[in-house]
Amino acid sequence: MQSSFNYDAIGYVDSPYREKFGVPRQSGLVSKAKGRIVIVPPYANPDAFSGLSLSSHLWIIFSFHQIAGEKWKPTVRPPRLGGNKRMGVFATRTGFRPNPIGLSVVELDSIETDENAVYINISGVDMVNGTPVLDIKPYIPYADSIVGASNDLAPSRPENRLAVEFSEEANLFIAEHGNPDLHDLITETLSLDPRPAYKAKVND
Repeated sequence: MQSSFNYDAIGYVDSPYREKFGVPRQSGLVSKAKGRIVIVPPYANPDAFSGLSLSSHLWIIFSFHQIAGEKWKPTVRPPRLGGNKRMGVFATRTGFRPNPIGLSVVELDSIETDENAVYINISGVDMVNGTPVLDIKPYIPYADSIVGASNDLAPSRPENRLAVEFSEEANLFIAEHGNPDLHDLITETLSLDPRPAYKAKVND
């Protein structure tokens, strides 16, 4: 039985999140979190992506590159349980696992191609900037959305916990930045309370 594998990244994520802190804990929670996947050679062949635009959403398989190489543990503290209760690593989606591989569903906005480049524009990003992409697969509703499926750890979408207010200086910066979605991106991200669960509990 083969015990090790080597995979090449087919591209990387250009994301609005420049560091791990603040990245949504699941994809799709922040609709204004727009990014793109930059495909790199030799995979940046437009023919390889022919027909992908028929899908509204995509599965992105990626590497948690910022924690790759760190030692995994058999149990972790999921944020949904307040960061105080341990569960088995394979019962969670933590990046601290034997193989730091992530899986996210994102919305496909558009695909840009030319002879030597492919850019896949996406929404609902939950990946840090520079995340290596290992594979892309189309989301297939009849197979990927299972009626009656459940998960008692995360039975529903997390509620927005925080009210977000902007100072005059922050509003001025956003206006000068020229990105009309930046205000909503910040609001959606912070309202979900990106703090580690144990810190949020102590400071509330």
